[in-house]
Amino acid sequence: MIVYFLLMIGSALLAQPAGFNYDEAKVPKYTLPDPLMMADGTPVKDAGMWRKQRRPEILGLFAEQVYGHTPKTRLKLRTEVLEIDKGAHGGVATRKQVRVWFGPAASAPFMDVLIYLPNDAKGRVPAFLGLNFGGNHTVQPDPEIRVTKSWVRSTENKNAAHEKERGTGASRWPVEMILKRGYAVVTAYYGDIDPDFDDGFKNGVQPLFYKPGQIKPEANEWGSLGAWAWGLSRAMDVLEKEKAIDSSKVVLHGHSRLGKATLWAGAQDERFAIVISNDSGEGGAALARRKFGETTARINTSFPHWFDGNFKQYNDKEDALPVDQHMLLALIAPRPLYVNSALEDGWADPKGEFLGALGADPVYRLLGMPGLLIKEHPAVEKPSLDGTIGYHIRSGRHDVTDYDWTQWMNFADRHFKK
Repeated sequence: MIVYFLLMIGSALLAQPAGFNYDEAKVPKYTLPDPLMMADGTPVKDAGMWRKQRRPEILGLFAEQVYGHTPKTRLKLRTEVLEIDKGAHGGVATRKQVRVWFGPAASAPFMDVLIYLPNDAKGRVPAFLGLNFGGNHTVQPDPEIRVTKSWVRSTENKNAAHEKERGTGASRWPVEMILKRGYAVVTAYYGDIDPDFDDGFKNGVQPLFYKPGQIKPEANEWGSLGAWAWGLSRAMDVLEKEKAIDSSKVVLHGHSRLGKATLWAGAQDERFAIVISNDSGEGGAALARRKFGETTARINTSFPHWFDGNFKQYNDKEDALPVDQHMLLALIAPRPLYVNSALEDGWADPKGEFLGALGADPVYRLLGMPGLLIKEHPAVEKPSLDGTIGYHIRSGRHDVTDYDWTQWMNFADRHFKK
């Protein structure tokens, strides 16, 4: 099976950025930190010790050394229902748009939360929640979805969204397919929370939490990934008040950089029932110590605003990290976790993502959960869905596909319908 995987991935890796390792034979020897060993060398003996001592210790290490501490100050949020349409998608859905103001003032920044609810539901429904890359209006070609006024990554205009971009991201959001399975679809635009470029943290939500005289986060305070994770929790605040949604059954999902933010949000906020990482790679589900595909130095150089300042000291020094990404995944336990990869996405290190999930398995076992039921990287499109940790690798590139969504919903069904 491993030989099959290596043969299949060989040609696909030709399209990956040059100058980085894509050869399993060149992965250095490494030793992973033990998630069930306290920093002082004391073994974690039971679930109570994990919960009270080791879990907070690991969470604190990621906050201090990787993603930055999330501010403990709670803003006085204000919400406004912008629109409700019970005849969306040809009458099969109710579309609701809710604005979340990050403060009581009329001039406060805000994010718009887009909600699609299945009209044939017999009660409160579970929901899939995730951030999108282009604005809510790109998720579907629905002319009533508000066009974002925030920064966008448009090649024509980086300061304004365009009507012609409406629906351009719909292939990643098969709304009707999800609704037919009985799930609500919820999304918000990540640029509403923090623009995705190195602006010195002058925009986005970070300045809302600065102390007097502060002009940027401290070395151990959050970057953009932390802000996006915080925004996901604010969307969860909205869903807790949404009577049509069962807020105890919210599935948090994210792709690529938003997969990284999703894992960090799921680690901090235990209200999310299931957490899904899609092609999240370096800083997400993939083990940093493998130095396969994207590396710590590359990600910190290309995206210096994503992580906290302390993380930069581990450029080309991954072995010095007190954590690795299997420990981030372990923070999701005992809640269900799903990790998936794409065959042609060597940059995100598919095998490293699988090994990250496998490395979290001992914590799930300690907590009495079945964890990951496979021990070897599976064949393409042979998903493992029956454990508390699920995994698949599919053919194709760095993307979100209907195949991914089908496995996610199958996995959620298994846990919500027990």
